Amino acid sequence: MCGIVGLFLKTPSLEPQLGALLSTMLGTMTDRGPDSAGFAVYGDAAAGVKLTLRGADARALAAVVTRLEAETGQDCAARARDTHTVLSVDAAAADAVRAWLADHAPEIDVVSAGRRMEIYKEVGLPAAVADRFDLAGMAGSHGIGHTRMATESAVTTNGAHPFSTGLDECLVHNGSLSNHNDLRRRLRREGVHFATSNDTEVAAGYLSWRMRAGASLEEALQASLTDLDGFFTFVVGTRTGFAVLRDPIACKPAVMAETDAYVAFGSEYRALVGLPGIEAARVFEPEPAKVYAWERH
Repeated sequence: MCGIVGLFLKTPSLEPQLGALLSTMLGTMTDRGPDSAGFAVYGDAAAGVKLTLRGADARALAAVVTRLEAETGQDCAARARDTHTVLSVDAAAADAVRAWLADHAPEIDVVSAGRRMEIYKEVGLPAAVADRFDLAGMAGSHGIGHTRMATESAVTTNGAHPFSTGLDECLVHNGSLSNHNDLRRRLRREGVHFATSNDTEVAAGYLSWRMRAGASLEEALQASLTDLDGFFTFVVGTRTGFAVLRDPIACKPAVMAETDAYVAFGSEYRALVGLPGIEAARVFEPEPAKVYAWERH
């Protein structure tokens, strides 16, 4: 049992409130996932690529960033938030920076990469995780979050959601996949890398693999209904959009609310009750095996 929340703003007027609204939604789902929590926020675009890094502690991470800048000559415009740091690098240098980290600081995790997306996650109660990273102070157009009750793997930060599916793409999941080990082996043969034993990371890798082969997000999600066994609810974030998919059985709870100003998702309705104008929203349960997607350019 885990909790998922998501908020996609249709209008820029609410963007300064995104983090505060998402933080409240995340905290409401604590009893569905007290082990760890994480969230992705889509804020201002960087000129190049934003790499979100995670270390054991802020001091160790700062030391690595200092070495990285000195040895590569890159000005990474590092911005620290607790155990995570966001680097802003030229798009042409992003691969070289990641290669340096892999060679010289393998203990540092690259949590996400993209022009707009930043992902933060840690072990602990959702409200505490949100406070550590000052989620309430973040602004943006949309965000997704997850509270985890570990069932398929250990309680670790690496096992927390969201998992990144590619540049500015990420996924949160409520449910369990029965064929993730077989699919992980198949995807590894296709060059997909996995850092954890979490079944959700396999789903994220699957979507990324499909989209790299030319599928749209909606097409990749539709194909997952055939290729992924088990039960699941996915909420996906992209640079410009937000998507939801439930498996054909749809045994995991899910509710959505839509107004002229936003679209919101919660594992339970109580995650949505604090949103502005919720009393006038169109509230509905997403249908099984149907891709819902919204986009804003």
